[in-house]
Amino acid sequence: MSQSLMMYQQLGAEKFSSGIAGLAPFFSSIDPLFIDLRPGFAEVLIRNQRKVQNHIGTVHAIALCNGAELVAGTCTDVSIPTGARWLPVGMTVQYLAKAKSDIRVVTEADAVDWTQPGNLDVPVAAYDVEGLKVFTAVITMNVKH
Repeated sequence: MSQSLMMYQQLGAEKFSSGIAGLAPFFSSIDPLFIDLRPGFAEVLIRNQRKVQNHIGTVHAIALCNGAELVAGTCTDVSIPTGARWLPVGMTVQYLAKAKSDIRVVTEADAVDWTQPGNLDVPVAAYDVEGLKVFTAVITMNVKH
């Protein structure tokens, strides 16, 4: 079991969320709250607060990208074989609708073959409180065994 997954299970979502933001300070800019983390899946809540908004009062595109990298990275970390390492090497995004509310950022990556080294594409989607998909991303993770 990965250290990240053990920490999530031992600390709980709130403390783990704070800890992740401490380890990688740029994640603190979105005040993420983990909803779930397990192999092949991660979900984070980004609250629609002033510090993540753009000039029209919606969640900024880069805040969505930050959330996408967070869920894809933590999902990768808890899914790859013990001893493997990973590094994000690319991100493709689509902005589908204005993000006007709190946002759930989710990666459902059960279909990714985590046992394979090399570049793995991790899918991410973001949803508003009504379930409208507002953003998608594919984050390419380079995994080394």
